[in-house]
Amino acid sequence: MKAYGHAVQVQVVPVQTAQVEARGDRPARLTWQGRTYLVEAVLDEWRYGGRWWLGERPRDCFLVQAGALTAELHHEDGPEGRWWLARLVD
Repeated sequence: MKAYGHAVQVQVVPVQTAQVEARGDRPARLTWQGRTYLVEAVLDEWRYGGRWWLGERPRDCFLVQAGALTAELHHEDGPEGRWWLARLVD
């Protein structure tokens, strides 16, 4: 898995199933390198507390299958709600 720190655009949809613990919204599609990918499945999700001593905010993390991409997306807490592509499986 390669690590990236690139900003991406992510559109979200509300969690629609009662079987999933909702901490917020889940990604529906992402745009990276000029291409838009539909998120077909959320393979895993977890909560990361952040390294507060380095000024990191807590965030929700998602491992998603989006077309040919298997990507790890992070959504930072806070009013900005910053999304980023953390890693891609190659």
